[in-house]
Amino acid sequence: MSDLSGARVLVTGADGFIGSHLVERLLSEAASVRAFCVYNSNGSYGWLDELARTQRADLEFRLGDVRDARSVEDAVRGVDVVFHLAALIAIPYSYQAPRSFIDTNIIGLLNVLEAVRDSGVRVVHTSTSEVYGTPTSVPITEDHPLRGQSPYAATKIAADQLCEAYVRSFGADVLTLRPFNTYGPRQSARAVVPTILGQLLSGAGAVRLGSLTPRRDLTYVADTVDGFVRMGASTLPAGSVVQLGTGTTVSIGDLFTLCCEVVGTEAEAISEAERVRPEASEVQVLLSDASRAKRELRWQASTPLTEGLAATARWLEPRVHAELTARYQR
Repeated sequence: MSDLSGARVLVTGADGFIGSHLVERLLSEAASVRAFCVYNSNGSYGWLDELARTQRADLEFRLGDVRDARSVEDAVRGVDVVFHLAALIAIPYSYQAPRSFIDTNIIGLLNVLEAVRDSGVRVVHTSTSEVYGTPTSVPITEDHPLRGQSPYAATKIAADQLCEAYVRSFGADVLTLRPFNTYGPRQSARAVVPTILGQLLSGAGAVRLGSLTPRRDLTYVADTVDGFVRMGASTLPAGSVVQLGTGTTVSIGDLFTLCCEVVGTEAEAISEAERVRPEASEVQVLLSDASRAKRELRWQASTPLTEGLAATARWLEPRVHAELTARYQR
């Protein structure tokens, strides 16, 4: 596997959870990084605003929108590799606003593919384990049939298929990386791990969640980012699909228990109807077979779940306390 030292790299969605961690890792690899962040009137670069001044000095920032073709074309110009992470990912919101997911997750990707298709620029497209729906067999391999059980999943399936079409139709150099559930510092408070930890750290005796029975394969963000870097630097042929996961699952109920142990508190988990997905839409188990990643990328998740949860809790704790203090002072 070659490395990305000196490579000119674009990261879309660089202001987000995984994207910001990927930017930091690429900077540590001595890559030349262009960070594409969603335009906003505050001129904020999301989580990248929290980077050290020395790190920010090494970054080229771009504010734009993946839904705008010209903005994307300009951002792609002159780079060697594009890590495409910009997407809408909140599954519950996809039930309310499916059109916005189509615009961002499909049209946004189309703009990236059009910008690179005749240039030889490599694209690492970010997929998701949600494309499998409730699996017919586990562990899940990359060859498992795809099933859209939510509007979000449907847009990501369409995006994956669009990548395949551009490889077959135009010879575009596109690889698809399919992480299972990633967690860690900077993750949206709507995701299950920060939802649990945030409520526990605020002193809640009853934590409100959705269904407690689904099982998930949880990968710590540093491990996921390592997979992205290895994929971008790999010699895999265009069209390759590789998934990342630990090969183990935990139920949401058991995850809640582990979070209580990490925080050092006792609480009760309450399943609220408004937080539960429609029955036919809920994915009951996601368990990866990461043997292809191990074989092709020499990648393997190395962070134990309890260790990753503890690191996430340490990052969340001062933020939760600051929010509680501000609320009390108002």
